[in-house]
Amino acid sequence: MATVPTSLRTTAGNLCLGSAPDSWGVWFPEDDQQVPYTRFLDELAAAGYRWLELGPYGYLPTDPQQLREELDARGLQVSGGTAFGALHRPEAWDETLAHVRRVAELTAAAGAHHLVLLPPMYRDEKTGAFTESPELTAEQWAGFGKAADRLGKLLLDEYDVRLVVHPHADSHIQTQPEIERLLNESDSRWTNLCLDTGHVAYGGGDNLDLIRRFGERVGYVHIKQMDPEILAQVAAEDLSFGEAVRRGVCVSPPAGVPRPADVVAELARLDAELFVIVEQDLYPCAPEVPLPIAVSTREHLAGCGLTGIRRPTVSK
Repeated sequence: MATVPTSLRTTAGNLCLGSAPDSWGVWFPEDDQQVPYTRFLDELAAAGYRWLELGPYGYLPTDPQQLREELDARGLQVSGGTAFGALHRPEAWDETLAHVRRVAELTAAAGAHHLVLLPPMYRDEKTGAFTESPELTAEQWAGFGKAADRLGKLLLDEYDVRLVVHPHADSHIQTQPEIERLLNESDSRWTNLCLDTGHVAYGGGDNLDLIRRFGERVGYVHIKQMDPEILAQVAAEDLSFGEAVRRGVCVSPPAGVPRPADVVAELARLDAELFVIVEQDLYPCAPEVPLPIAVSTREHLAGCGLTGIRRPTVSK
């Protein structure tokens, strides 16, 4: 394992480490190729994590009392909820809002204050077939930021939950210009960024540049690394994200880009207290694969100064 510079061995006190069902190969509420939620929770705790993101709604229990009992039994806490929403399609607003409300209600009941919103992919996750145009129209772009702000204000007012939009491969918020356009067309009071380091790299963006120039808009972080060789295959062969994942595009630290130590060092300079959630897309994977990866990843990130200790004075 690569040596982490001594200067990074002190704890980054504004950052709190967690993980997510995604790191156990979970992409869907139900799927025969995924481990049961009880195994995920057991192994998450065994790997040394104390914070988790909820993942796709319906994978973990949606009854707040049952969820609390499952988490308390393992000493776990929730960092945020996960939802999907097509903010570029006005006709989908009611459906998106209904879904997001369910997630926000569970998130708030679990004591968390962030909702990670993922835009839908324009290619099918399993087949790679295009389901809509990869380019937004000018009209769609004009409404995107307004829709995000409308949703973000509602979440904050009604649930005390903050909206953070997640860039994603094969989505309309993928490249750095697309990320910057969303931020420039939205209001920081209502809409901010879930910086997913792997998806930014996948889209050809510069994570450190985004942190330095838009640090005040980074409200939450997913940390992952991408294999540059497979990224080159994506570009050369026009691969879908699902195919790229099957080829192993997501790798464990310290392999891949960006370097976790560089990301942690830059985030530690921000005047903000942030959850940094490990995500290594593994769908599909054998049941025995995730646990050792989760352990080695936590150990590497601890060497970068990133731990699962949340300061008691953290603001919402």
